[in-house]
Amino acid sequence: MYQQFFQRFLAANPGKQHFACHSHHYWPDVSRDAVLEYWDDSARLVDDKWRYIFGEKVPQTQQLIADILQLPQPEQIVFAPNTHELVMRLLSCFDLRLPLRILTTDSEFHSFSRQLKRLAEYDNVQVDYIATEPFASFEQRFIAAAAQQPYQLIFCSQVFFNSGFAIADLNHFVQQLAHLSQAMIAIDGYHGFMALPTDLSAIAERIFYLSGSYKYAGGGEGCCFMAVPLGSAQRPLYTGWFAEFGTLAAEKSATVLYSEDGYRFAGATMDFTALYRLNAVLRLFKQQGISVGRIHQYVQQLQQVFLQKLDAVNHPKLNRDSLLARDLNQHGHFLTFRLGSAAEVAELAAQLKRAGIETDYRGDRLRFGFGLYHNSADYDLSCLAG
Repeated sequence: MYQQFFQRFLAANPGKQHFACHSHHYWPDVSRDAVLEYWDDSARLVDDKWRYIFGEKVPQTQQLIADILQLPQPEQIVFAPNTHELVMRLLSCFDLRLPLRILTTDSEFHSFSRQLKRLAEYDNVQVDYIATEPFASFEQRFIAAAAQQPYQLIFCSQVFFNSGFAIADLNHFVQQLAHLSQAMIAIDGYHGFMALPTDLSAIAERIFYLSGSYKYAGGGEGCCFMAVPLGSAQRPLYTGWFAEFGTLAAEKSATVLYSEDGYRFAGATMDFTALYRLNAVLRLFKQQGISVGRIHQYVQQLQQVFLQKLDAVNHPKLNRDSLLARDLNQHGHFLTFRLGSAAEVAELAAQLKRAGIETDYRGDRLRFGFGLYHNSADYDLSCLAG
């Protein structure tokens, strides 16, 4: 149905069943034209390209993202090469000479978890982790924890990378946190953006929302973004010249100046090829009427067909009993199976790879992702049959 938009990647991978699209998503064909467009613009404009990029390409991409997430102020969206860079800007808003207390979960993306572990080596930094399992009580437990201490930062995923479990009602969840705490609230939306229909209009002025193009947006690596609350007055210590791009022609000031919009969290010179790719993919989806709602419905259908085919092979370990899911209507675009050990998972992933089935695994969890370029009629799990 949607495979026509991914012909180049599909042709380059004949005979493969790519179930790692929650990690390495195939790119639509328009992304190749976007790479060439960036090169041509660079050749045509040379140094003047920055004015064109910030005057045309960035605002257009901000608007496309804002339309998807129902963000009322597109200019509050700032771009960076990766979410870790944006996380570091958030952390640099705090005076690390003073006590810093952070509330998060045991299921955040690896760079964030690694960074917090390093920060916690300082005596004045306290990180409190809330387990996502059992999923049924997670939201209540997390919200209760937020009320127990005066946190400066609360960081939580919309969809957890190691299970696919999703916050049921993100607006209600954030509103409860905001009622109980004055902390900076950051939501990692990387596994939610372009996967789950998301309306941030009611909480846009309270949260920092981070995501990017590498996964479900199909734009590839190198273009992440953060939606910054309107009126944010934070002054990140980790800052670059993009953060005062609009004031460069003015007289130099003894004070470090920041943009009045989301670009106060910007860094410095980056390769905008990825932003061109993301822009092209989002424009394609808009032109074709491919909404996030349609994508989500299609993927849910793919997941059901996959599970039915998995039932048919009756594998002793990879089955519905090992599936980590509370409710597939409250779930991301990948299915996670927990096996007995990391060694078992690695062995099974290798078996699948030999059969042309690409998966992704972390520890004792094997993940199968689903995307627009899938056709459920092509699913073949016969290699798992006894």
